[in-house]
Amino acid sequence: MAKIIGLTGGIGSGKTLVANYLKSKGIPVYIADDEAKLLMQSDDILKTLVEEFGDDILKDGILNREKLAQLVFNNPQKLQKLNTIVHPIVKKHFDSWVSKHQDFPFVVKEAAILFESGSYKDCDSIITVTAPLETRIERVVLRDKTDAKNVLNRMKNQWTDEERIAKSNYVINNISVKETQRQTDRILKLLKNQ
Repeated sequence: MAKIIGLTGGIGSGKTLVANYLKSKGIPVYIADDEAKLLMQSDDILKTLVEEFGDDILKDGILNREKLAQLVFNNPQKLQKLNTIVHPIVKKHFDSWVSKHQDFPFVVKEAAILFESGSYKDCDSIITVTAPLETRIERVVLRDKTDAKNVLNRMKNQWTDEERIAKSNYVINNISVKETQRQTDRILKLLKNQ
């Protein structure tokens, strides 16, 4: 049975960089946020989301993720409600995905809120990716074409690096691409020898 390696880190830490590097090494990687986005477009989930958050979250019959994000990110109760709708569906989808990758020694589940969602409990080992706060803010501002205040608000809904590190088996300090790849290779070697 394939072991499950959790890959997490705060917004802008470089999880995607590590995930893509792992994929390039032939390791199956499940990107929870991407899968959740796809699953949220299904008729059943869309109907549940509209019932809970109203028609405003739709644009031409399609989920307007920005509108939904505005509604939930500054309201812990609404964010919790969204998570209760989406997380069980993503978990079921992930379990099905894992069963299709049983021939691999391990698979990776990349999730920004691995700890917050409780899905870390299903992992055999956990890797946390960190980066300096200023770097993370800069990356997200550029990537999402937003402002620092918005990024900091999103960060408030996630665990701190210290909280993540305390529950992780491995830590990657993402300062440069080369160094991040080197640290990832070292962790892969340790995982293969387990």
